[in-house]
Amino acid sequence: MIKVSLKDGSILEVEEGSSILDVAKKISEGLARVATCGEINGAIKDLRYEIQDDCNLVIHTFNDDDLEGKKAYWHTTSHIMAQAVKRLFPDVKFAIGPSIDEGFYYDFDVENPFTDEDKAKIEEEMKKIIKEDIEIERFSLPKNEALKLMDGQIYKQELIEELPEGEEISFYKQGDFTDLCAGPHLMSTGKVKSVKILSSSGAYWRGSEKNKMLQRIYAISFPKASMLEEHLQFLEEAKQRDHRKIGKDLDIFMTHPLVGAGLPMYLPNGATIRRILERYIQDKELSLGYDHVYTPSLANVDLYKTSGHWDHYKEDMFPVMKMENEEMVLRPMNCPHHMLVYKNKMHSYRDLPIRIGELAHDFRYESSGSVCGLERVRQMCQNDAHLFVRPDQIKEEVGKVLQLIVEVYQKDFNFPAEAFQYRLSLRDKNNKEKYIDNDEMWNTAESQLREILTELEIPFYEAEGEAAFYGPKIDIQIKTALNHDVTIPTCQLDFALPERFELEYVGEDGEKHRPVVIHRAILGSSDRFISFLLEETKGFLPTWLAPTQVKILPITDNQHEYAYKIKEELVKEGIRVEVDDRNEKTGYKIREAQLSKVPYMLVVGAKEVEENTVAVRSRESAENQTMKVEGFVKNIKDEIANKKK
Repeated sequence: MIKVSLKDGSILEVEEGSSILDVAKKISEGLARVATCGEINGAIKDLRYEIQDDCNLVIHTFNDDDLEGKKAYWHTTSHIMAQAVKRLFPDVKFAIGPSIDEGFYYDFDVENPFTDEDKAKIEEEMKKIIKEDIEIERFSLPKNEALKLMDGQIYKQELIEELPEGEEISFYKQGDFTDLCAGPHLMSTGKVKSVKILSSSGAYWRGSEKNKMLQRIYAISFPKASMLEEHLQFLEEAKQRDHRKIGKDLDIFMTHPLVGAGLPMYLPNGATIRRILERYIQDKELSLGYDHVYTPSLANVDLYKTSGHWDHYKEDMFPVMKMENEEMVLRPMNCPHHMLVYKNKMHSYRDLPIRIGELAHDFRYESSGSVCGLERVRQMCQNDAHLFVRPDQIKEEVGKVLQLIVEVYQKDFNFPAEAFQYRLSLRDKNNKEKYIDNDEMWNTAESQLREILTELEIPFYEAEGEAAFYGPKIDIQIKTALNHDVTIPTCQLDFALPERFELEYVGEDGEKHRPVVIHRAILGSSDRFISFLLEETKGFLPTWLAPTQVKILPITDNQHEYAYKIKEELVKEGIRVEVDDRNEKTGYKIREAQLSKVPYMLVVGAKEVEENTVAVRSRESAENQTMKVEGFVKNIKDEIANKKK
């Protein structure tokens, strides 16, 4: 007998050689029915896996909070899809078919791209395979036999060739289909209940443009039809929230192949949003004692060799440009420049903290396949700042940064507090070559951030491997309307760059001391923040941030003069306003303004001209409210000043 320690702390005694599924049945038949895979001492295993020694065991199901149970379920469904494609397209060559965070895909080498009709047939065939409830078997072969089994499957053979000699090469067989795979998988195809093919696209083998273009099919599966229906509704909601669609509909930004991938261009509406955001955060920073600077987007390679970015970040930087006797590169971030700004003169301990902020253009070498609208770009505008502090000021200054984050996100933008989680991002102790090599520095910095969060009574969790290469950080994880975890604001503690740049200040004792640097970003990049904001609000931006705050709609030509008079008054009050004087029906104009998501419409007809009033209609209400122009101006200015809605 062997002892199996379960997640709840209990211990089961089972016979040596019992499978994970046997253990699940011993716990309960209900658990066995929904189990998808197991985790033995931290390693994910098949339900078929036979336990030989005492161990810790976690049994995963589709409904677990983590993804392991879902991934086993989706991985099995990817094989079902591959089997369906094999039945319909016998000459197909298979590449890979992994599970991903939201379903799975499989890459196929076929003669022609899949049509909508093809995908419908594949989905129907998948449903047949599920009904057949084919048993799934696992077996392994030595390398030479594995290559023979995959004869003609060039992509599988390429993967096998790369495996070390003597390594177990596992396969999964379900009826007439066998695939090279490490697993885990469900026990039979009938365990899958509802499937849906979502989309298809081209994909280079191994992501390299030098390789052949394959056909990728994305799909999803669930244990219940109701779960699939709910997911499809979520995807429809996601389409409506896609910032690329909203950006196009509201004329916020555009892209063009002549400019290049990952290089969006802001149209007037987008430029207005960005300008207001950038002024807003700069004014916040000025009120908190920040000094703003402008530094070049280009620098000598030696700057990044000094900072350490060249060793730890080179792959994400654009190639070097040789200019006369210098090697120049587009900067990926601003901290090295700000180190030199600080070093420009000697500072006293009385001068600190020194807070240097900048809205700076940075450049990242993103692949064309990874860029996405404003969310992931090759040139970004960072709301960046670096705080140069004495060691005794760390706690207070980090606390102020966290307070600023709360004020911006929860007060001014009204995001709910429960959408925020604080993550203490630490280095990966098993992969130290990714980081500045200084154990004492890392231990000090990590413990200080942990202490600050604890003393401020901020709930947090820790994540190894998420630190910057130069130091640990506090990342604020935001749960978006699309249920994604994103990091936008961040606060990082850095003992390394002050050392590398030999930064100093004169202490109270008259001796020279090393400052500590706090890196912080509040809005992150303007581009990513705008994409996030558009998706959170569906483009219904708060009045203070809307590109056009008011649209005046004269009913007939007779009210044009009055409409422009009102516009002039509103413009003087700093309100962004347009007049729609087209020869169209009022209902049509209202509908157009609603589609443009303008916060307020002022409808003016003969009665309004006579009484010197406006009929106010908000985008949230179909009711008109008649009021004096000065009353409307007072209300909207109050709304803008207090950042309501």
